[in-house]
Formats: sequence, structure tokens, C-alpha cells
Amino acid sequence: MKTTLKTNITVKDICEGFVYNELEGKGLFGFGGKLTIQPEYQRNYIYAEGDGKREMAVIESILKGYPIGLIYFNKVSENNLEVLDGQQRITSVGRFVTDKFAIQDENGNPQNFFGMAQDKKTKILGTKLLIYECEGTESQIKEWFRTINIAGVPLNPQELLNAVYSGPFVTLGKEEFSNSQNSNIQKWSAYVLGSTNRQDFLECALEWVSKSNIGDYMSSHRYDANIIELKKYFSSVIDWVFSVFIDVESEMRGLEWGRLYEQYHKKSYNPKKVWEEVQKLYGDLYVKNRKGIFEFILGGSTDTKLLEVRVFDDATKKSSYKEQTTKADKKGESNCSHCAIGHDANKETIWSINDMDADHVTAWSKGGATSAKNCQMLCKTHNRAKGNR
Repeated sequence: MKTTLKTNITVKDICEGFVYNELEGKGLFGFGGKLTIQPEYQRNYIYAEGDGKREMAVIESILKGYPIGLIYFNKVSENNLEVLDGQQRITSVGRFVTDKFAIQDENGNPQNFFGMAQDKKTKILGTKLLIYECEGTESQIKEWFRTINIAGVPLNPQELLNAVYSGPFVTLGKEEFSNSQNSNIQKWSAYVLGSTNRQDFLECALEWVSKSNIGDYMSSHRYDANIIELKKYFSSVIDWVFSVFIDVESEMRGLEWGRLYEQYHKKSYNPKKVWEEVQKLYGDLYVKNRKGIFEFILGGSTDTKLLEVRVFDDATKKSSYKEQTTKADKKGESNCSHCAIGHDANKETIWSINDMDADHVTAWSKGGATSAKNCQMLCKTHNRAKGNR
């Protein structure tokens, strides 16, 4: 890959004809229309997230004369460039000089570009940038992009995949799933964890439709002119969850709904009864893992491991062990009730507490409490064979 260092390009040059798309949250063009600021393999603009300190820091650095780092352009043709690295910084500068945000002045007051003193404006616009123009094949450019970290914010896996498989499919996917103005985002957010800007919704949709083979799916669909299958499958999963669970709990965000859809969507459920069970389990003090409630119910309310039901504490186990062992000694039988009624060599065995497990006399799933009255000690072999009976 060939690189050429440019040292005479100023902020003013870069900001000529700057276009920022508020709906998509990205810088589009600059440098008099010659520069594509966010090609499809680039991440969304994230410096404005939260309190916007990162975009303000770019402007403050320029005012203080601090370097803002090397910037890399990909030379597509004689009159066309695209940002390879520096998209966040360039967009920050463009947004500031077009009055999209303000910084704080020396007295802590908000200060936008148009209201600045002329000498400060001149300093910002006249600042020269260190820019490398790169020329190479698509593979070389993409491989270089994969190695880049932008201002200490590493590219996440989906942003890297967007870069590797950029094309019409990624463009359409980002328009649908990485657009914070999409009216469906609020509904999706009940079940999907993350940010549109960091590609979390797009990643989730691809994860579901590809059955966790995102890279293969993006490769095979890279040049598709539509995302019909992706949208349809994603909507099917969301609509299914919405139909089975008639309300929303915070623990539903980020669950593996794609996997659960594949496993359970052909079963019928009574939404009213399902939600009654959800609320019952939410009110159960012995349930430690609320996130497991939804899969537990979908699977027929049998796999209690999903709920991480509270176990008996050491004091309860020791008390039950002592009581059982004392009675067993007097009767001359095993302190494991299952061994005592058996016909093997362990019929009279007195097990140590370390060789026994605490067990619910009446299974938790059948209404048994995790209390001293419902605790029995069984040898490990019989406890593990007992299961949920």
C-alpha cells in the first residue's frame, strides 16, 4: 500500500462543504465534496454520545495547539477520497464549525463557533492537519482499517465486520438497525441490549438470522440489494416474544431471543397464564436468577438450574445432618434415608457431612420451600439420582 504525507491541508479545507446527517448521526462529505467522511466500512459517529466530552476535547486540543493525531485518507481516484482513520475527529471539527455543539470558554460558559472571538476562529480554521493519503487494493485498505483504534475507542466486532463486508447489504442494514431515529428502536430496546451507534441492534439481527454465523452470512449477502430476509426474521422474533409475554421486565433485555425463538416458537402458550407465572417467580424469594425465568417458562417450567434457586445455608445443613445422624445411630441404620431402605452394603452406612448433599423434601418446583423444615441430607449418589421428583 502506497502512502503520501500531506501537511498543507487545513481545518478550513476539510470543512468546506461539510455535510452532517442528523438522522443517521454521521458526517457525510467535506473537502469541497471530494471527501467521503463516513464510508460504509466506518463506524457511526460516537463522540457526541453521553456528555459529548470527546468531541469537545478535539476542539479544545486545537485551540491549545495540541496535535490531534495522524489522519488517513483512502485515495479512491484523483478527485475522490474517503476517511480511513480520523472520521470521529473530522466529524467533531465539522460539527463544531457548523454550530452543532458548543465548548466551554475560560469561564466555564458555553461557546459556539459563530460566537467566538475572531482570533480563535482563525486559529481553528487555519490549523494544519497531518494526513496520509493511502492507495491500495480493497483488501489492503480493509486489512489496514482492521488494525486501527480510534482515539482509544477500539472497533467492536460488528464494526470490524461492517468494514470487511462493506457493500449494499451493510449500507441497508445500517440504515435500518443503526439509525437512532428509527421509530421501532423503542420497542426493540425492550429485548435488545446496546446502542444503535455501536451496531448492537444490527449485530443482534444478524446473530439471530445467521444462527450465530454472522461473518458467513454477511459474506454471502454482501452484494444483496435488499435486506428483506434480515428484517423479516428479526421482526418475527420480536413479534413472537411480544405475543408470548404480554408485558416487559428489564431482565428481558439481551436474552438469547433468537435461540429461544428457534427452540420454542412452534409451541403454543397462553399469554395470560405465562405472565401470571412470570409474576409468581418474580415474587419468589428463592429465585436468584430472574433472567432465567423466561426460558424456564418457555421450556415447561422444569429446568430449575436456570433460576439458580437458593440453596440451604451451612447452618441448616449442619442442623439437619446432626438430627438425622443422631436418629440413625439409635436405629442402627444409614443417616441417608434412601440408603436406609435399600438392600445394599450402605444400608447402615453413616455418611460424613462432606459426603452428603442438602435436598428439598418437597421439590422447590412443586412448592417446597428452602427452609429447615423442608431440608434433608442425602448421600451424594442418591441426591443426584433423585432429580426433581
